[in-house]
Amino acid sequence: MINRLPLWVLVGSVMLALNAGFINSVALLSFANNAVSHVTGTATIAADALVDGKVDVFYHTGAIVLSFIVGAILSGMIVGQEALKLGRRYGVALILESTLLFLAWYAFRQNLVQAEWLASAACGLQNAMVATYSGSVIRTTHLTGIVSDIGSSIGNFFAGRGLAIAKISLQSSIFIAFVIGAGVGSVVFRHAGYDAVLVNGVWVGMVAMAYWVYLIWAARSKF
Repeated sequence: MINRLPLWVLVGSVMLALNAGFINSVALLSFANNAVSHVTGTATIAADALVDGKVDVFYHTGAIVLSFIVGAILSGMIVGQEALKLGRRYGVALILESTLLFLAWYAFRQNLVQAEWLASAACGLQNAMVATYSGSVIRTTHLTGIVSDIGSSIGNFFAGRGLAIAKISLQSSIFIAFVIGAGVGSVVFRHAGYDAVLVNGVWVGMVAMAYWVYLIWAARSKF
């Protein structure tokens, strides 16, 4: 349970949730119209396509799910642990995510279906990168678990068990950030087209830089 929430955890989670909402909105509005920040619905579409014999749809949606898994595998290889801790190689993972998003931008510009695979891999990497903190699950690319945890926290409060302020503040912030990111992504896509994905690549790169700067500052502040 989160009792005290460090500012870097809150800011980082919000910035990444903004990114996920943004890229998912662009992907849904793209030529292929598939979500990339989560795989529940996509896996269902793949299963339906398999039953109906729609091989091309099954191939593409299955590749999106597999790409998400590959991104999570890369995150595990780079970061090493699920528990969120200052000093882990999040900056390296974020630079890789940024690179995947730049590649996705190029593929979107060429109307290649692989664009969604690359974007899904980026989201899988991001989602696995910050899995837990102080015993609480943190997900930044989809809202199902976040909404469930918010509802559970409120239910515990109504039952007289108190309210975990830090935990619900983090989860609510992620929820709001994702929704705002989705809205901004929709607006930018309507004005800039697939160049909107460049915003994602630059944004995640900036988050990586900010993390490294904060690491240096935190190390120096100890002396």
